[in-house]
Amino acid sequence: MESYTATTLSELYKQMSDAGYDHAAVEQRWQAAWDDAGAYRTSDDVDDPTYVLGMYPYPSGKLHMGHVRNYTITDAYARYRRMQGDDVLHPMGWDAFGLPAENAAKERDTNPRDWTFDCIDTMRDQMRAMGFGYDWEREIATCTPEYYQWNQWLFSRFHEEDLVERRDAEVNWCPHCETVLADEQVEGEAELCWRCDTPVEQRELEQWFLKITEYADELLEDIDELEGWPNSVRQMQRNWIGRQYGAEVEFEIGGHGSVTAFTTRLDTIHGATFFALAPDHPISEQAAEEDDDVRHFIEHEADPEGDEPNGVATDLTATNPVTGEEIPVYVADFVLSDVGTGALMAVPGHDERDHAFAEKMGEEIVPVIAPEPEEGEEPEIPDISEEAFTDDGVLVNSGEYDGLDSETARERLTDDIESAEHTTQYQLRDWGISRQRYWGTPIPVVHCHDGCGSVVVPDEELPVELPEFINTTGNPLDAAEEWKQTTCPDCGGDATRETDTMDTFVDSSWYFLRYVSPELDEAPFDLARANDWMPVDQYVGGIEHAVMHLLYSRFFTKVLADHEGLEHREPFTNLLAQGMVQLEGEKMSKSKGNTVSPQRIVEEYGADTARLFMMQAAQPERDFDWSEEGVRSTNAFLTRLKEMVEDFATEQPAGEDDAIARYVANEIDATVAIAGGEYDDLTFNRALRETQDLVRTLRQYAAYTEPHAETYERGLSAVVRLLAPVAPHLAEELYAELDTGEDGDENRTENAFVVDASWPTATVDREYVTKRRQLVENTREDVRDIIDVAGIEDPQAIDVVVAPDWKYDALEIAIESDAPNLIGELMQESHIREQGDAAADYGQDLQAEREALSMTLGPDEEHEALESAAWLLEREFEAPVSVVHADEVDESVLKNAAPGRPAIEIDD
Repeated sequence: MESYTATTLSELYKQMSDAGYDHAAVEQRWQAAWDDAGAYRTSDDVDDPTYVLGMYPYPSGKLHMGHVRNYTITDAYARYRRMQGDDVLHPMGWDAFGLPAENAAKERDTNPRDWTFDCIDTMRDQMRAMGFGYDWEREIATCTPEYYQWNQWLFSRFHEEDLVERRDAEVNWCPHCETVLADEQVEGEAELCWRCDTPVEQRELEQWFLKITEYADELLEDIDELEGWPNSVRQMQRNWIGRQYGAEVEFEIGGHGSVTAFTTRLDTIHGATFFALAPDHPISEQAAEEDDDVRHFIEHEADPEGDEPNGVATDLTATNPVTGEEIPVYVADFVLSDVGTGALMAVPGHDERDHAFAEKMGEEIVPVIAPEPEEGEEPEIPDISEEAFTDDGVLVNSGEYDGLDSETARERLTDDIESAEHTTQYQLRDWGISRQRYWGTPIPVVHCHDGCGSVVVPDEELPVELPEFINTTGNPLDAAEEWKQTTCPDCGGDATRETDTMDTFVDSSWYFLRYVSPELDEAPFDLARANDWMPVDQYVGGIEHAVMHLLYSRFFTKVLADHEGLEHREPFTNLLAQGMVQLEGEKMSKSKGNTVSPQRIVEEYGADTARLFMMQAAQPERDFDWSEEGVRSTNAFLTRLKEMVEDFATEQPAGEDDAIARYVANEIDATVAIAGGEYDDLTFNRALRETQDLVRTLRQYAAYTEPHAETYERGLSAVVRLLAPVAPHLAEELYAELDTGEDGDENRTENAFVVDASWPTATVDREYVTKRRQLVENTREDVRDIIDVAGIEDPQAIDVVVAPDWKYDALEIAIESDAPNLIGELMQESHIREQGDAAADYGQDLQAEREALSMTLGPDEEHEALESAAWLLEREFEAPVSVVHADEVDESVLKNAAPGRPAIEIDD
């Protein structure tokens, strides 16, 4: 057995960083073996497999580091669940429609299909090279007729259920992409296209909409049940749906009649001192025709995304329906036509934005809500000169409503004001799915020339396939004259096909169901199997999809549950939004020229190195910086581990099963107990840190003494299996090298894969492990402190003294008791009372720290733990170490010994 010198781990890694191991040979060998064995295939016959899924990629041509991180997370978790004995469904496919492929085809004078499938071939090869364990027999590509016919079928089902509508609408238009964008695809204060960052314009077009607003309440209320989702994503969806309860009330504007305003604070109506209209409100536009100042503001100054509210006065007034007062009317950019009604009553005393605007324009600020007073006292009117009072309270300066609490006043005023009605408003708008592009699912509708109107294509005529690509400006489908001309399914007369295609988010709103039965010809998915296998147990992807893909997928799932027999109403039980891979603190991007090629890393260091580095660098949901030095260190770690296993297999040690071996065995148990829990929580970095610490312990063990073969092998076997989800190729290699039975896997068959091995088991629980480790670390730290403070340069011997039994009993009483006089309670126990002053002193210590007390190991357990760890102290301080019971030392020593904190005696 090789014995190592005291060369530091980092120095060894540095020495080996140039050499490494033949990762290419290892990875190619095991990838071929997995393929030959169909190792990752999921049988259709399994019951309720654990469904692990990463958001499928757009086939842009090459994997980037964000892809690698996302899919390493899902692959590691899928492998872990398999080793826990689960059947696992872990598929992959391609979000293959979209404008980038169409633009690339135009630039290269080819067609989007060829371009897309070339990219898919490249990326599939890269995924295989990364060792991702997908069931490739379930692969889908959304641009194939076999897939998109079911988009069209679903469109028909939605249409039958009155969840589809065609209407004229003001839409977001990207002039560069020459297509419509959904609200969710317009980004930032500057309102830029999500694809190309071009400023978005508004156009009036006839569009197809899916009525997602019909499910707004359920989508909102069910968010609370998504306990496995990040709170940030859930809150983003709540905000996007934007439900507000309030009232609509009419104000009379001179010369224009009644105008409806929405408010959530009708209790403040007595404090309304001005009225505000959105710049594109019909009255604002009419005022602009007659007033140059209004026109100039609307055309040149209005900035809805600005930091400050801006507006312009008109010569109009509005009549408060409660007080009868006439208040001035403004056109203001903080009023939005698509929020509420595009008109609002402004109450500057109780709204911060209204307050800022009133100060700017010199309008009156009147308090009409005061904080709730103490019982029997009068309300104290708040000082609103500097800022608005925005809380609910009681009404003041409100006539007959004075003294009412805000909630009661809202109800009374809604009943009393003739024009007022309870109203619920939503920010969420229906989903416009029409896109004026070629590379998408054709909307299955024809427009009859003989009066039938817009007719949905019958199921038996699906799919409506795309025609050959025409390289032209605008929408290529408009130029496909032969394809456009068809007949009406209802009357047989002449008709024209709809030339809009579907938003590609339609494709991704149900693709997770297609994986269940990707070859099915009769339906989009096998319903019985979907009801067994869904929902997805663990979903992983970017947080940028929080209010598009994730919201739309929830919508589709609910519709399918209502109308197609799906038995679940949510698609994803657990969601992880992974962080970005950065370079020097900045997001990697081609435009910045700061990308790192996954292919280069695989070629130079191997896929396992890339995977392990990414997973150990940070928790999956956090951003982290790519580090070439970290990659080299990771590669060196894997090289060292390979050598350790090879050394063991070549020259097995013959050491004793002594106290040191027991310590190592306990550390193996500790690592397994902790790492398994971290894998469960997807905190892979912590699991890997534990695993690497165990490797370090095994190396120190081999350097200090000849190891006990069974213990050492168990440690190596545990390490290999703990690493297998993240570094699968090398784990297979080393698992084959060890080639012995293992705890929990005694019936291992010859040539078995580590991916099918059982997860290592621990004989202790995590709480015990934590206490044991803390005891050892505290003791080592105490020895260091004593040597440092006492200035001991050459310790001759170290005694570690375990506390007497009565102190453990006293600690337990202190923890369990709620008596105020702890010392008195302790003294009721005769064996404690017999200790006299020592018991009183210890009781005072316990009383002082009572809130922070916790149980330790028992005295015998502490003695065993410290005795097995004594070699670490001997190794560090080069002095013999004795662990002794309390009855073996003088009473003067015992006063410093406590449960979990033994006394230390050092002979210098």
